[in-house]
Amino acid sequence: MDGIAARDLSKLTAAAKSEPAGDGDPTSRQERIAGLAQAMYCAPAESLVSRRVLESLVRVADFGLVAISGLVIHFGFFGSAHSVRWPYFVFCPSMAVGVVLIFQALGFYRLGAFRNVLPRALRLVAGITFVYVVAFALGVALKFEPAVIWPFLLAWLAAALTLLLAARIGLAITVDRLIRSGRLTRRTVLVGGGGAADELLQQLADLPPADLQILGIFDDRADARSPPVVGGFRKLGTVDDLIEFSRRTRVDLVIFTLPITAEQRILQMLHKLWVLPIDIRLAAHMSKLHFLPHSYSYIGSVPFIDIFERPLADWDLLLKLCFDKIVGTICLAFLSPVMLFVALAVKLDSKGPVLFKQKRYGFNNELIEVYKFRSMYVDTLDHTASTLVTRGDPRVTRVGRFIRKTSLDELPQLLNVVFKGNLSLVGPRPHAVHAKAAERLYDEAVDGYFARHRVRPGLTGWAQINGWRGETDTQEKIQQRVEHDLYYIENWSLLLDVYILLATPFALLKTHNAY
Repeated sequence: MDGIAARDLSKLTAAAKSEPAGDGDPTSRQERIAGLAQAMYCAPAESLVSRRVLESLVRVADFGLVAISGLVIHFGFFGSAHSVRWPYFVFCPSMAVGVVLIFQALGFYRLGAFRNVLPRALRLVAGITFVYVVAFALGVALKFEPAVIWPFLLAWLAAALTLLLAARIGLAITVDRLIRSGRLTRRTVLVGGGGAADELLQQLADLPPADLQILGIFDDRADARSPPVVGGFRKLGTVDDLIEFSRRTRVDLVIFTLPITAEQRILQMLHKLWVLPIDIRLAAHMSKLHFLPHSYSYIGSVPFIDIFERPLADWDLLLKLCFDKIVGTICLAFLSPVMLFVALAVKLDSKGPVLFKQKRYGFNNELIEVYKFRSMYVDTLDHTASTLVTRGDPRVTRVGRFIRKTSLDELPQLLNVVFKGNLSLVGPRPHAVHAKAAERLYDEAVDGYFARHRVRPGLTGWAQINGWRGETDTQEKIQQRVEHDLYYIENWSLLLDVYILLATPFALLKTHNAY
């Protein structure tokens, strides 16, 4: 998706300030949202780049540059492998660790340091030189030959400095591009207007532009306590509007500016917002209650109380993505003969295409298209799953009954995992848009149903291996599915994913609910 840069957002904000807020009777949720909100979600932002992951990768890169340059210089000094000094294979990584620790102490792994290389260049040179001086002293103490270690360290210092400075310049260019595209900036909305929001906005105004990008304010109140403009930012709608807004454009952080004493009102709003895959914080800048320092998180010097965290973020998200791509590719290669056999059986059994594409709900309620082997006759295909498949359903082909019972019809979704990236190997199963339980849509049958969409859906999940797959003819069945999905989201770990994958073939042997 095309990104929306901070400078473009400023233009939208300026344009929206001159527009009157809509006061008419709403005909749709989208029409209720102010013009600025519509402009924002018509230009959806690219995904956020995790600062924690970026900082960790820079540490790893610094370690690698120092260690590898040392080993290369070592081979240059000592020639062939027969004359290699093996203590140096411990010495070089140890030096690299020392450089990373010094850089950490000097604050070189903060976003501001990534952007401003030249003002910190002298400190960088001083820091790495200090490490090499200490290394020379240790080398002499360990009886390394001074005539050898001194020129070796000088050559290594020159190489490491050159590589690190070049890498930092490249990093500064990359980070600057990411900031200008908005991918390193947390897109933030405030819930609650009035004086508390105005004071918070004044305190946040001192932050570097790369830290937060305030999109606007949402508030259920329509009286003098919630004016249409606070601190130069427009009121974009109600809390219900915020749910729709965050599903159309990227929102990373929601900040409640309500006082902690407004407990009931906060709980009512949280009951609506907890279904979203975003961080939710309660501003504590005006609270008279004082908690222990570790009870707060900070943005700049402003304290916040953490209420909800995005289920998968930073390294967890990257780890799961790598797991999906690597293991998914292996599964696709291993199961390709089975998929070819099923495709041939489907083709020979009835007329029509082998694959069936269906719209389903994905991450954050986004509509995605998933692949399945066709299990119904072409003239009875149900693209929205408005009618449940039941035992002996005449719409299902002979091959279709077998592949549905064994879930072989789901195997093409490996293509979604490996190539499209809109499915995960493990996660809540994606449901069709009109799927029902006891003649009620799933979201009507289960309170908080959309909370299962806070992570990407999966081919298999905790609910499936615990027997909750197949037909959902009663409200209890979909309720149990959702409860198991929420348990998975709240207790996710890579080991849990591995366990679910290994348990799935055994769970497929139980076919009493699969038609």
